[in-house]
Amino acid sequence: MTGLVLKLAPRERVLINGAVIENGDKRSRLAIMTPNANILRLRDAIHPEEVNTPARRVCYITQLVLSGDADPEEARHQIMRGIEQLSQALTDTDSRAQLNAATAAVVENQFYQAMKALRALLPREARLLAHRS
Repeated sequence: MTGLVLKLAPRERVLINGAVIENGDKRSRLAIMTPNANILRLRDAIHPEEVNTPARRVCYITQLVLSGDADPEEARHQIMRGIEQLSQALTDTDSRAQLNAATAAVVENQFYQAMKALRALLPREARLLAHRS
């Protein structure tokens, strides 16, 4: 089986190509077979007022592509610029791996995978910013 597999908790909501879908009372799995479908788990969504760090900004731009609120071509340049800026600050091996994965995903128009890689940087960024304070 190819494609993206979503495992949904009871009553979990997901945005698929602009439509909000809510799971029923039981856990379920959905196989998304359509390539390049725009998918966003609403529990993973970053709200505009939470966009207060560089990594969150890049994640948010990626999220806007997935929600259909940003043109992928226009957003691609912003995302790649943001990844470049993050790569200057996050120089450890793990961060580099996530940034490389995000870059490859953006190049391949795999914005869900890009967001997933970028979200992995959020805890590290939070620790670094807390340490600076």
